[in-house]
Amino acid sequence: MNALKKASNVTNTFAKKWAEFVIKFKWPVLITTLILALGLGSQGNMEFDGDYHVFFSESNPELEAFDALQEKYTKDDNIVIVLSPSNGDIFTKENLIAIEELTAEAWNTPYSSRVDAVTNFQHTSAQGDDLYVDDLSYESASKTDAEIKIIKEKALKEPLLVNRILNEKGSVTAINVTVRLPGEDSAKEIPEVTAFIRGAISDFQEKHPNFQVHSSGLVPLNTAFFESSMRDMMLTMIMLIIVIITTLILTRNFFSTLATLVVVLFSIMSAIGFVGIMGIKLTPPSSVFPTMILTLAVADSIHILITMLQKMRKDGYTKKEALAESMRLNFMPVFITSLTTVIGFLTMNFGDVPPFWDLGNITAFGMTMAFIFSTTALPALMAILPVKVKEKKETTETEKLGWYTNLGLFVAKQPVKLTLISIAIISGLTYLATKNQFNDEFINYFDETVQFRSDTDYISNNLTGIYNVEFSVGSGESGGINNPQYLKKLNEFEDWLDEQPEVVHVNAFSEVARRVNRSMHGDNEAYYNVPSNREEAAQYLLLYELSLPFGLDLNNQINVDKSETRVTVTIENISSAEMIAFSKRAENWLKNNTPEPMHTIGVSPTLMFSKLGFRQADSMFKGNIIALILISLVLMFALRNFKLGLLSIIPNVTPVLVGFGFWAMYKAQINTGMVIVFGMTLGIIVDDTVHFMSKFLRARRELGYDSKQAVIYAFETVGKALVTTTIVLLAGFAVLSTSSFALNSYMARITVIIILAALIIDFILLPSLLILVSKKSETKAPVQELKPQVQLDK
Repeated sequence: MNALKKASNVTNTFAKKWAEFVIKFKWPVLITTLILALGLGSQGNMEFDGDYHVFFSESNPELEAFDALQEKYTKDDNIVIVLSPSNGDIFTKENLIAIEELTAEAWNTPYSSRVDAVTNFQHTSAQGDDLYVDDLSYESASKTDAEIKIIKEKALKEPLLVNRILNEKGSVTAINVTVRLPGEDSAKEIPEVTAFIRGAISDFQEKHPNFQVHSSGLVPLNTAFFESSMRDMMLTMIMLIIVIITTLILTRNFFSTLATLVVVLFSIMSAIGFVGIMGIKLTPPSSVFPTMILTLAVADSIHILITMLQKMRKDGYTKKEALAESMRLNFMPVFITSLTTVIGFLTMNFGDVPPFWDLGNITAFGMTMAFIFSTTALPALMAILPVKVKEKKETTETEKLGWYTNLGLFVAKQPVKLTLISIAIISGLTYLATKNQFNDEFINYFDETVQFRSDTDYISNNLTGIYNVEFSVGSGESGGINNPQYLKKLNEFEDWLDEQPEVVHVNAFSEVARRVNRSMHGDNEAYYNVPSNREEAAQYLLLYELSLPFGLDLNNQINVDKSETRVTVTIENISSAEMIAFSKRAENWLKNNTPEPMHTIGVSPTLMFSKLGFRQADSMFKGNIIALILISLVLMFALRNFKLGLLSIIPNVTPVLVGFGFWAMYKAQINTGMVIVFGMTLGIIVDDTVHFMSKFLRARRELGYDSKQAVIYAFETVGKALVTTTIVLLAGFAVLSTSSFALNSYMARITVIIILAALIIDFILLPSLLILVSKKSETKAPVQELKPQVQLDK
């Protein structure tokens, strides 16, 4: 006990002396912190990276496999422009002319390497021993109605067109623009391509208003990521206004609001400097760091300010006395909550998604600076500003029993009953939490207000799927793709894929081999199969390749030494788990039905995103356990009580379980952004627990109260501050929940539920448990007769 008292005295003495130092040297302290904030802020350099690759670490096995596939073939990204004429028929002269014009313009796209459209589709035919490969509809203006009718019949029978470039009715078509970005500066290259495509579409619609135009693909996906980052940065301004108004209403003091604003701005400036110093490029998840810091930094200031104003209003302290006493009471709790918040955000580094590493590190640094500014700039500024409050008039005993006192009395009277009810509710919601499932469809990263999402949904419903899985199927030898046995097995794989319910389209070399074989036999349908002779197959392939125009070769399907071919499977919009299951099913089919050289794994950005949530969850599990242990150890040390430190785990963990329980009733789906919520909110939740328990222990140790009196004292002294900080936190995350980017909005929505649950649990379950586990001592007065304790700590 002597050791505990000694530690407590050391902490109190340091906090008191620190407060006196800051108040005495207020101007030098304020100027020093201003220079520090401006110095760090001057290093700020916020660059944005919208490339979807940023979501995957360099060691991500799916990314490694995908990069390996792109090295074998052409490394490319794409833009799909989908055209829907108002007359519902692509095959009219006017519509084909328009499509031909836009196809020609699409070749001017920066970094373009290939343009595929219905008009320039390479149709094969034969005359004698000669193979002819021509555009399906070249010079459409000169075509007669009869010729256009024949073109339509050919197009609607072509497997490489239907459900890929053309829908089954011939009412919707696509122009697929393939670009090979140098990859030197995605912040320049992607906007350059996007600007050109948007300009081309705008000009096309002005000239041909009878067409609806939608666009999707990997380049628009990257653009959507970039634009989401910019929009979410703008939420910071909205949040800043809300924080100012909320703080002003709750503290009822203009100068307190001004001081809070200074701390927040200093913290954000410092974090921006950290971004520049570390060379971090912002992404949609990491771009919300100003809102995070803004929301969280307010909590430190609120606790110090509300205690100070309470001392001035209720206890008659002078401004400097109240400021010094508030610093003494709150220095250690604010330090502990800042430390646990930093630990919580640093656990994001255990995950497998680099943008969340950046968010965690930037916010952790910002919260460290927020603590420094809250204990330097804030008290210095409050010592300078002419803060005045109206002293509370003497009131009757009944009036003295305020809302927080009555809540304390309510809890103190029935701790057993409240504990049992709380445990029952929490248990039920914890069970529901297990019903949540991972689903990381990258299309659902954006809500319907984002054009990329609405365009992609239209394309999926009216033309083709935008999810795909790719397989690089090897033959085991150079030139082996002409081996009849290889072609036969490849053909069987293509047929099996076509039979799968989720498959929309299959693009495989075996289809090219069948078409050329048929053409080389006078377009006889009996020869619509893969060649049975290796020499013939090699000759046909060479003839076909020589007939293809520049830019429409087979390099995107066949590797350099003709030992492997690329099979691209277009899939319906299915869940992450279904996507992974399909890929595994296809891999198993190859293992069971083909020779070993043909065994391969499925890869694609779609599959990478599908596996991302599961990989992130596995990675974060260890991080969350470490964070929980570290935070519990910090609390045990800070509270100087092993039993209460252990007890604190309950109110720190249960809000997260409650949050995911409610989420199961709301969405029942978890994405990558929500996996980090446990570690992130753990640090935030601790704020309520630490402040409540520190006031409870102060009442027990310094004022000699029993457990029930101490609980009431804690409600009276810290209840308002906890409610105030919770309201600010709720406001901040509520603003973030309006983000059009689902990783951010879903994370914010569940955080709102968790923060609200944390306050309720800390007001109901925590005090009940504190009463039940505290050592019994002589009760000074019956609970019903307890009076407010605000005068006793003077």
